[in-house]
Amino acid sequence: MTEKIRVRFAPSPTGNLHVGGARTALFNWLFARKHKGTFVLRIEDTDAERSKKEYTQAILDGLRWLGMDWDEGPDVGGSFGPYFQTERLSIYREVIEKLLKEKKIYHCFCSSEELETIRSKQSEEKTAIRYNGRCRSLSQSEVEARLARNEKHVLRLKSDSSCENIEWNDLTKGKLTFSSELVDDLVILKSDGMPTYNFAVVIDDLRMEITHVIRGEDHISNTPKQIMIYKVMGEKVPQFAHIPMILGSDRTRMSKRHGATSVVDYRELGFDSEAFVNYLALLGWSPGNSREILSRSELISEFDLSRVSTHGAIFDVEKLKWMNADYIKRNSSADLLQKVTPWLKQIQEFPGNYDKEGLEKMVFLFRERMQTYNEISDQIKWFFSNPETFDEKALTKNMSLPGIHEICQTLTEELQKIEVFNEEQIEKTIRGLAESLKRKPGEIIGLCRLAISGRSATPGLFESLAVLGKQKTAERLKSFSAKFCK
Repeated sequence: MTEKIRVRFAPSPTGNLHVGGARTALFNWLFARKHKGTFVLRIEDTDAERSKKEYTQAILDGLRWLGMDWDEGPDVGGSFGPYFQTERLSIYREVIEKLLKEKKIYHCFCSSEELETIRSKQSEEKTAIRYNGRCRSLSQSEVEARLARNEKHVLRLKSDSSCENIEWNDLTKGKLTFSSELVDDLVILKSDGMPTYNFAVVIDDLRMEITHVIRGEDHISNTPKQIMIYKVMGEKVPQFAHIPMILGSDRTRMSKRHGATSVVDYRELGFDSEAFVNYLALLGWSPGNSREILSRSELISEFDLSRVSTHGAIFDVEKLKWMNADYIKRNSSADLLQKVTPWLKQIQEFPGNYDKEGLEKMVFLFRERMQTYNEISDQIKWFFSNPETFDEKALTKNMSLPGIHEICQTLTEELQKIEVFNEEQIEKTIRGLAESLKRKPGEIIGLCRLAISGRSATPGLFESLAVLGKQKTAERLKSFSAKFCK
């Protein structure tokens, strides 16, 4: 591509960053980064009733969590600002004044009742439902007189009647054609003085020199309207690419009934941001091979709009969890501790008397036992407090062992004799004890696991005891013996 690529993500701050919006942002970001272009973040906040500052912040936070930086926009500025639509009203007014002078737009005083009458008649006649242009022919003097009486009105675009069809070569869908009959004299300024969505978007994209508009296919119906505005204004039309919708498991548009829909929700549910980006990228796009785990740099180098699917993408939470588990396994012990700390802090006794090195070793024991980071709090909490309850099935099984009192007592004594309490010495001691007592190693290991954790399943016992430490191990074995091995 010879031109300087400029793309934008333009969310409305009427809610948290949605999964679909995040995927749209990601495709724009990947496209810009691959072609060394510019990624612009623009906030479309003209819906005064629903737009809230906290939602704007949630969108910014969500994008940052996903590692998507913007070259222009809120917090970073740029040469084409402001980047909030409510701060661009003077720009829209400037353009509107110019279009009025050029007689490319006109005042429409039709009431909602009159418009409904027009639509009803067209429906009866089975003709295209569109504004009939009745106010196009008003004289300047009549317009001025009605304005002087403060009559409610809107501004409409004089659509190009010479245009039979509106066509564009969509970069993902191919050639798309709409009959110009489906595009009437569009309202570009509402009666409250605010620009309509389609008009504001066109002006913003023009002024910000956006070259490619990459967005969800639910915007396809807006595209011919926006192209008409470009044509009437005599401006160059950007290239469009419409990406498939994200669907739930039942193949309907993803909604709350399918589970979490907000990026914030997935962060709080313990998903890794890199895994989430990897998964999002594969919703409606493929690198062209069977690879599914791709680093951020690989996603950038491989991304191509020509490989975007034309069909809806199914959001599969179980597939996301599988991918997330793979990313968790790739963490170093230091990185894993950092990422699970928000959930460890929910454990009342955290961090106990463990130092940073001990905590790193501890969490690393669970790296292959989690699909999401938030699962660690329940799995690991026995390290921080003595077990109060014990797995009933495992307890019944161990209580039936002949000589259990002797086993518990001897096990405690032998473990306390270890000078260097590490994994190797612990394993050597326990296996040696099993041999001397003529027991299966699994019996001693299972009993010890139950005594120190209250559970029948934990990470490797020898590694776990090394992290728990000799003193705590002995205390828990003695407590278990006093309670159950009488």
